[in-house]
Amino acid sequence: MRRRDFIAIASLAIAWPLASQAEQADAVHRISVLQAFDAIDPQTQRRMIAFLQGLQALGWIEGGNVRIEYHWGGTDPERVRSVAVELVKRKPDVILASSSSVVRLLQRETQIIPIVFTQVADPIGNGFVASLEHPGGNITGLTSAEYPTRAGRLLELLANIAPHITHATIVVSQDQASHSGIRDALEAAARSLSMRVAVAEVRTAADIAPAIGTSAREPNGGLVVLPSPITTVNRTLIIELAAKHRLPAIYPYRFDVVSGGLMSYGADPVDQYRRAAWYVDRILRGAKPGDLPVEQPTRFELAINLKTAKALGLDVPQALRRQADAIIE
Repeated sequence: MRRRDFIAIASLAIAWPLASQAEQADAVHRISVLQAFDAIDPQTQRRMIAFLQGLQALGWIEGGNVRIEYHWGGTDPERVRSVAVELVKRKPDVILASSSSVVRLLQRETQIIPIVFTQVADPIGNGFVASLEHPGGNITGLTSAEYPTRAGRLLELLANIAPHITHATIVVSQDQASHSGIRDALEAAARSLSMRVAVAEVRTAADIAPAIGTSAREPNGGLVVLPSPITTVNRTLIIELAAKHRLPAIYPYRFDVVSGGLMSYGADPVDQYRRAAWYVDRILRGAKPGDLPVEQPTRFELAINLKTAKALGLDVPQALRRQADAIIE
């Protein structure tokens, strides 16, 4: 599917009132997608295209044997909550949801409709599933980390590229309760590196500049940006502020590095959305979500932006370059 075609579909989905979308034949399976992002975001489009391609590979054709309703909540929790309430009332066959904050809102509205999640760091800690092997309820999907063992790796990589760092600020969304476990892992890693960490919780874009500015007041600081809708949507702002304050930073996604961030380490979200199609396929064919184990990523990408490193006066070690999956010149 071409990007302009996807934008047209997304725009149409936004324009249609939820009530009017009910006028469909019962024989067609209905999938509702609820994302805490904006439809026009290029990364959102890539993820949705991957999901559609995954469905097509399994025999599901949009407009044929399956109908998909797209809903975009952005980073406004109240807007997401309102859409979640209306979406559940329509009783789709399955819901695809991104991030802990969205899944939490949907969980409050239904314990019956199957929910497939992506980009949830700690589904057990959030109470979404009983265990990764046996979710046990109406929710399953793909976690964004080998939780929490990979969290400390973020700080280790940052220390490798910027060994002068003595303290780091963790930029975390207030809405992401799952990040508490990641913070614990980061704090443990910091102790082993003789480093201090502080948490900067952000809820809106207006919180980001003061949080990063506070970190920059003391010399030899760095940033660890954790994945969430608020940090993803405002990634350009965060990258610009890190450059302004000359703060080495590590981000969750390769596209952060392509946009000018210093370094990233994490699973590819596009692959997650493609894999999410398999969960939707199994559920539409009769499987229960509680019987489908939560999938953890097996591959984590390391990307480094050499231009940004040079601007920060950092010499990227050859050993670190060899580990990288992507080097941005």
